[in-house]
Amino acid sequence: MSRRHDHRVPRTDDKAIVREVRQPAHLLDFVMQTLDGISRNKAKSILAHGGVTVDGQVQSHVDYMLDEGSVVKIRRHARPSSANNSNYRIVYEDRWIVVVDKQQGVLSMPVGASSLNMKTLLDRHFAETRQRCTAHVVHRLDCRTSGLMVYAKSVDVQQQMTADWHSTIIDRRYVAVVEGVMEDPKGRVESWLHDTDRMVVVSSPVDDGGKWAMTEWELAEQAPQRALLYLHLLTGRKNQIRVHMADIGHPVVGDGKYGHQDDPGKRMCLHAFRLAFHHPVTGEALYFETPIPRYFGTALHAKL
Repeated sequence: MSRRHDHRVPRTDDKAIVREVRQPAHLLDFVMQTLDGISRNKAKSILAHGGVTVDGQVQSHVDYMLDEGSVVKIRRHARPSSANNSNYRIVYEDRWIVVVDKQQGVLSMPVGASSLNMKTLLDRHFAETRQRCTAHVVHRLDCRTSGLMVYAKSVDVQQQMTADWHSTIIDRRYVAVVEGVMEDPKGRVESWLHDTDRMVVVSSPVDDGGKWAMTEWELAEQAPQRALLYLHLLTGRKNQIRVHMADIGHPVVGDGKYGHQDDPGKRMCLHAFRLAFHHPVTGEALYFETPIPRYFGTALHAKL
C-alpha cells in the first residue's frame, strides 16, 4: 500500500477518525468530505456536540479555517454526557447556582440550532443528574475566551444576581498573552465602547454615546516579543479587554478580529482565571481560581 493511499484512508483511534489536513479548507466541508456521504445537518450536529478537535482543541464553528498540517479528530457519535469533559468543568454547584470553567470554542448561550454552548451542556447535565432546573446566564464570556462563569438554576436567582451586578461581583480577573513589549509595569485603559452594524466594537476616547469602560492591567512576565498580563475589569462591556488591548497597541495573541493575526491552528490567549461574588441566597463570599492554560506559556515564548 502506497503512502498516498495510506493518507486517503481514514484511520480510526478509539472509535474516532483522525486525518491530517493536506490543504486549507473549512472545517464543515472537511468533516463532510472525511465522512463521505454524511449530510450537512449531521456534520453540524457532530460539531455542535464537541465531536471534532483540531490539534487537540475542540472546534465547533462550521466556517473554522483549517491549515495544512493540522490534525483533525472526528467522533461520529459525539454526545458529551459528563459534568467534566473537554468542553467544561464544574468547579462548584449547589441548589441555586453552578460555576464552570469553560473551554475556548464554547459559546455562553445558544446562537442558532447547532451551536456548542454552555447553557445546552448544563441543561443536559441537569437532566442526567435528575435536577428539575435549567441554566440561566448571569454573565458571558466570548466564545474564544476560556475561564470561569456562573449560571443560575432559576429565573429568580438570575434576576437577583443581575439586578445589582456590581454589588454581587467581588472580583473578576483575566490573564492574557499580548503582542509587543510593555513600556510600563502596569496601566489603565479608559474609553467609550459601542457596537457597529459590522458586529465590531468600536472604541472612542471621548463620549460619543457609547458605554464607558475601564480596564486595568499589570505585567506578569515579559518575553522578547510578547507579554503575559493580568487584567482587572472595572466595567464589563462586550469585547472590552480585546478592544482596550488593541487600543494601546498590544492586541491579544490570536485575536484576528481586533489584532493583526489569527492563526487558526492555535487559540486566542485570553482566560478568565478568577471569579469572586456574593452568593445570591446565603450571602457568602465565594472565591474561585483556575490555572493559566498551558498553551499561554508556549505562545508567550514562541519565536516569531
